[in-house]
Amino acid sequence: MTRALELAALGLNTTDPNPRVGCVLVRRGRVVGEGWHARAGEAHAEVHALRAAGAEAQDATAYVSLEPCSHTGRTPPCADALIAAGIARVVCAARDPNPQVAGGGIRRLEAAGISVTTGLLEGEARALNPGFFSRYERGRPFVRLKLAMSLDGRTGSAADGRVWISGEASRADVQAWRARSSAVLTGAGTVRADNPRLDVRMAYGPWVRQPLRVVLDPDLRCAPDSLVFKDGGGVVFAAPDAAQPAAGRTQGAARRIERVPRSVAGLDLRAVMQRLAALEINEVLVECGARLAAAFLEAALVDELILYVAPHFLGMDALPLAAIAGLDQARALAPFDFRDQRLIGGDLRLLLTPKRT
Repeated sequence: MTRALELAALGLNTTDPNPRVGCVLVRRGRVVGEGWHARAGEAHAEVHALRAAGAEAQDATAYVSLEPCSHTGRTPPCADALIAAGIARVVCAARDPNPQVAGGGIRRLEAAGISVTTGLLEGEARALNPGFFSRYERGRPFVRLKLAMSLDGRTGSAADGRVWISGEASRADVQAWRARSSAVLTGAGTVRADNPRLDVRMAYGPWVRQPLRVVLDPDLRCAPDSLVFKDGGGVVFAAPDAAQPAAGRTQGAARRIERVPRSVAGLDLRAVMQRLAALEINEVLVECGARLAAAFLEAALVDELILYVAPHFLGMDALPLAAIAGLDQARALAPFDFRDQRLIGGDLRLLLTPKRT
């Protein structure tokens, strides 16, 4: 199963919106076939492994990192392929949360006389697909908030806010986080101030899959020629009462404009997340300014915090990491746990997750 998970990780940047899945076929103590899912619409891990094994798949044990599918989507059911190949036993790490499967694959295998075991390295399998499980179990994507700060917790100069906090190695590391994400999200203020591209500029395989670019622009004030909308990419979330821009301003800009209710912080972030889940978005990387960062933290929507700490000071007049006010013992945000810390070039990268109670 460890090998199946290693194979699944090969699809880290390409399988979206499908899960990352690996499969290993073992017969009489010998591996006879391996496979992994590369991208949506193509063969699943089990099919690749069966092709590699050929006739030796008969009476083999299949180790799969996710329950074999039992429905016809872009490809036929993998459970049927395993049955047809004469597989004797299936060991799967986790059950598929997709209601179209959700135990159906296991039941179909067992009905065909195949022994099925579940739960082996389930935690590792879920950790490889946090957004896929989150989308079906919580109705929203898995959210990562990426921030960079100085040693004194500041993010930009007091004059105009435009300054590189982290070094080149950290910025290259961010590219890897973007590459695995289904969407990269920012606010209108960041678009107007920095005009970011929010795309992936690294080679990570034979296919180029750019994450969906999402802009929260309550009043539709971002310029249509902003780089984030280049090549017709992007989805803009706006308030219901925001005036529709003239045709000339929207043509060639956002792929679509989604309307969600307003909130004190700008837009209802939970409504945004629910809509992104409906668009099959698994993992969202949030790259934004202090106000939007505060809104995500206050809404308890951050599943993982990626924090780059640069070894210099910006001063007390510089911009804060997150614009959170009024915290005291009566009103305190949930704490985080440190999960990983490492040097990236000259910066310290911290990974934190909400403390479980």
